[in-house]
Amino acid sequence: MDPATLIGLVLAFGALVAMITIEHSSVMSILLPAPMILVFGATIAVGLAGGTIKDFTSAFKAVPGAFLGKTTPPQSVIDQVVGLAETARSSGLLALDQAADNVKDPFLRGALQNIADGTDGDELRMLLEDEIATAARSNRNAAKFFTGLGGYAPTVGIIGTVVSLTHVLENLDTPATLGPMIAAAFVATLWGLLSANFIWLPLGSRLRRLADLEADRMTLVLEGALAVQAGSQPRLLGERLRAMVPAELLPKVGAKGKDGAADTAGAAAKTKTKTKTSGKGKGKDKDLPEAA
Repeated sequence: MDPATLIGLVLAFGALVAMITIEHSSVMSILLPAPMILVFGATIAVGLAGGTIKDFTSAFKAVPGAFLGKTTPPQSVIDQVVGLAETARSSGLLALDQAADNVKDPFLRGALQNIADGTDGDELRMLLEDEIATAARSNRNAAKFFTGLGGYAPTVGIIGTVVSLTHVLENLDTPATLGPMIAAAFVATLWGLLSANFIWLPLGSRLRRLADLEADRMTLVLEGALAVQAGSQPRLLGERLRAMVPAELLPKVGAKGKDGAADTAGAAAKTKTKTKTSGKGKGKDKDLPEAA
């Protein structure tokens, strides 16, 4: 679980409460039912009007994933694909059919089953690319829905303020009540801006980021599966897949584990090769003093 969204929203609303407290005001002064009902109700309603029922339901079904959604580390995907490449080289492509039974990811499992069935490489690439495009489009629909709500909310808040100010102008003969009424009128604008920037837009951005990460993961699986089908050498395949991932998303060089051991072994091999190379040459070179 990546708690970034939850932490960010808690800090944002915490900063708002802190400001209200420092100003010696009360949180209840902005918790007025009428403007909140208008802003939240009308914003969601116009968002629904701008799409379909399925867009609406799928968007709100995606909300728990924005808070609790897990992101798969690219290195774990690479390790899994490299392990499958080793299985294919040692036992043949037909062994991938059995290996697919232990794979939880349906996208990778389908790719392995197609490889074991002898699907042509070009056809397999087209199939997997179509699946990636469809999944990305579906995942981004929820992000677009909440981003749209973030655009509607401030305007709906202004509408609420205008409606309230109209009511204020009707009561100019009671000056004692004008102050509280005007303050209440601007609460609608406050909630319009607040809901847009504290709720809807962050949710849309988070869901868009998760959709991009999932598309990147599926692309890694695609390239890895095709390389396994082509009989690529496992170590070379791992290096190629790591080159497709930004450095900040990969474990540091020399870290403990399979990749850390591999990096250490590679560094040792390079050092050994340099030592052997430096030992060769003419005898007069051996007598030269070492560089400082």
